[in-house]
Amino acid sequence: MTIRIEIDLCNGCKLCVKTCPYGAVEIEDGKANILERCTSCGACIDACKQKAIQTDAQPRSIPDFSERKGVWVFAEQWGGQLNRVSLELLGKAQELAHTLDQKVSALLIGDSVSGLSETLIKHGAQTVYLSEHQMLRDYRTTAYTHVIKELVNQFKPNILLMGATYMGRDLAPRVSRRVGVGLTADCTELSIDADESVLLQTRPAFGGNVMATIVNRYSRPQMATVRPGVMAAMARPGNKGDVIRYKISLSEKDMGTKILEVVKEDRKGVDLSQAKVIVAGGRGAGGAGGFKVLEDLATLMGGEVAGTRVAVEEGWIPADRQIGQTGHSVRPELYIACGISGAIQHRAGMMNARYVIAINKDPRAPIFQVADWGMVGDLREVIPEMMAQLKSGRDE
Repeated sequence: MTIRIEIDLCNGCKLCVKTCPYGAVEIEDGKANILERCTSCGACIDACKQKAIQTDAQPRSIPDFSERKGVWVFAEQWGGQLNRVSLELLGKAQELAHTLDQKVSALLIGDSVSGLSETLIKHGAQTVYLSEHQMLRDYRTTAYTHVIKELVNQFKPNILLMGATYMGRDLAPRVSRRVGVGLTADCTELSIDADESVLLQTRPAFGGNVMATIVNRYSRPQMATVRPGVMAAMARPGNKGDVIRYKISLSEKDMGTKILEVVKEDRKGVDLSQAKVIVAGGRGAGGAGGFKVLEDLATLMGGEVAGTRVAVEEGWIPADRQIGQTGHSVRPELYIACGISGAIQHRAGMMNARYVIAINKDPRAPIFQVADWGMVGDLREVIPEMMAQLKSGRDE
């Protein structure tokens, strides 16, 4: 693609200079001039009212995707236990499929995992594509990619969703490359464009300062990963579905890796995505001593302790307790934000909490804008008083 200037049409208005995001247009002798740093993005073409900027590029045509049907969810499982995010994605898949008038399917891969099909069907799957093999017992990227690639190529889904988990973040890019499509990672919202019937994939961008909506018009399936805790699971106890067993041929020599031992990490506390009550601390906690106060409150309320990125970087809490754009996304019944200013990067991880209580010494802290209840004060004074009243209420 080349961009050229029709000198006779150019009036030197400088709209193209202002529009170019790369500073690749300048005015010489009253006429626009394209510099070498031009990336041919085309922004200047749309901006030029005189039609003086032209190109030899032809408009890209959208292929016929009429044969692409269905919203698929990769059902992630470890040791025969479904990851909660798979059920959450099935809930969102039902909404998307209803808008498109298509069906919801789940991909279940592993060894002796057929019993999980019923759970997937009860959470909205109308079809479960089941692939069982001894070599699929433990997750390996190459094996799982091979299975999903064959299923996608044979059954041709319209949309394929995966959780933005350790497995999903490893598997999704490999699958997208193998089937030749794009991938939008760490989405926080998915919807269908009413006019074009394409998937609108929204995710944080530029450090979480803006929310970008991405559309894939030129390839299928439309692929996205979604953070755990962002979507809501939707159980459908009376739902009926079919299980399609897909036989796969795998050999050890094709795998590239061999699992020698599985070491399980000994983690304290409940998975944050499952917690009903979360007591989170930020810079205002002041240190490990401040987090000891938060732990006492969390224990009293049967909740879990979490924190912001600053708390993790300072070593006050483990990295697996971080909430925010670069941490976990959660949706507890109650979220108590203690000494947290409320930067957009942190709010992205807790915005789905049912109720939010904020405790902060600064009455202008942004966290109060999203809180259901706010208390202005030092958490070291407020929390002991909260605990005293909670204990008093239980004793009455």
